[in-house]
Amino acid sequence: MSVSYDLIVIGGGHNGLVTAAYAARAGLKTLVLERREVLGGACVTEETWPGYKVSTAAYVNSLLRPEIIRDLELTRHGFEMLPRSPSSFTPFPDGRSLMLGPDKALTHREVAKFSPRDADALPRYETMLERVADFLEPTLTMTPPNPWSFRPANLVQLARLGLAFVKLGTDGQRAVEILTGAATPILDRWFESEQLKVTLATDAIIGAMASPSMPGTAYVLFHHVMGECNGVRGVWGYVRGGMGGISNAIAGAARERGAEIRTGAEVARILVRNGSAQGVALADGTEIRASRVASGADANVTFLKLMGNGDLPAEFVEAVCNIDYASASCKINVALSELPDFTAVPGTAPGPQHRGTIHISPTMEYIERAYDDAKYGRPSEHPIIEATIPSVLDNTIAPAGKHVMSMFTQYFPYALAPGLSLEDEKEKYADRCFDLMNEFAPNFKRSVIARQILSPVDIEQRFGLTGGNIMQGTMSLSSLSFMRPVPGYADYRTPVRGLYLCGAATHPGGGVMGACGYNAAREIVRDLRG
Repeated sequence: MSVSYDLIVIGGGHNGLVTAAYAARAGLKTLVLERREVLGGACVTEETWPGYKVSTAAYVNSLLRPEIIRDLELTRHGFEMLPRSPSSFTPFPDGRSLMLGPDKALTHREVAKFSPRDADALPRYETMLERVADFLEPTLTMTPPNPWSFRPANLVQLARLGLAFVKLGTDGQRAVEILTGAATPILDRWFESEQLKVTLATDAIIGAMASPSMPGTAYVLFHHVMGECNGVRGVWGYVRGGMGGISNAIAGAARERGAEIRTGAEVARILVRNGSAQGVALADGTEIRASRVASGADANVTFLKLMGNGDLPAEFVEAVCNIDYASASCKINVALSELPDFTAVPGTAPGPQHRGTIHISPTMEYIERAYDDAKYGRPSEHPIIEATIPSVLDNTIAPAGKHVMSMFTQYFPYALAPGLSLEDEKEKYADRCFDLMNEFAPNFKRSVIARQILSPVDIEQRFGLTGGNIMQGTMSLSSLSFMRPVPGYADYRTPVRGLYLCGAATHPGGGVMGACGYNAAREIVRDLRG
């Protein structure tokens, strides 16, 4: 065996890097091992085509915890956010369009085109979501209490959560509905215009194998008002240089604090002896010792692929086997010779219609029918598209006059119906997405220089995400907080002493927050100091 470390972190995704940075900051001799040659996991920038720097998976940011940005001095390490205004643009088949964003007057005017009532209701809706977010947001950087434990610290934490919930007053019922319910009835209650509802509803299904009418989809609605960009709450932005700018800045902070980071270092096995983690074995046979190991991989990879059958209790393995990794997201990255010339807002010069997320999803029924296809293992005949063009605000990621588009689309099921070929279906599905975009911007297809199609299977193979699930497991109520990844193990620890989880498989789950890695590091350091 080679030199010993205090902590080995498996995976150089943004959460693993956060854990490493904080552990190194606390004085732990820390090593990060990343399978790929590039850091970041799914929060990565890659030069997919010469001169085009693509955010291959994650594509926008708002949720990265401000304490991480501050503590690790990420701006000094090159992290820079580019706020978007407006934040979204939705063209409709009748030639009209809807823009939403941080400019309250613009948003009111835009919504009023479809419903004056909705224009007045939207600020109240956002205020309600903000109250719920104020309750939930502090829990993101807390280790969830164990409701089955009678330890005093657990009981105190549960009491504090209960008191905070009571303070919500009548919004408490709304908080419960957002945590457990479906997006559609909430949106129907607040709004009458289909155009506003469908624009908001697409956020509820991104990354999920679900339609807005299904329980659990409302949870993501409050992301609409949560997070911040350059200190402004509820604003989403691009990262200069692509999403890898986040991971690279965290890696820079970790190295500055003494962490060692290796790429091209695939972990094949977690070494366990007498119920304690001893280190890892690499794919090339090298064994590296450490008194503690933190895995940024999901629970399926960590416990079922990197560990032996006798290392874990049978009931724990059974619980891990039951984690839901259903996904139906297909990421299509595109190099463009010019910007889309939308019929609703014409022009190929950079304009407000190009800055934010472009929603292509005409009606709520359209979403439901798209999901119906996926239920039976068929990619949607009429897909849902959320597209962004970060090169409109960031001139570092594409050649002069050219652009990069990210299409995050639904629904392309992980498991296809019998008789369907993955490669054939990917190409046909991407063609349908391009045809759909062309209906709203007739120059789109002829502007395409190149494309990259990542189905859930490709996402699984490329990033090691089981089922292609970008959240490392579904974000339904039964998989959140003290039940993530499985009940009884939400404190980042595992049945093996010295082995921790630090990725999105843990609380608070998916999204580029860094909170999972932040929380895990705190627990690791706490254990080390006794």
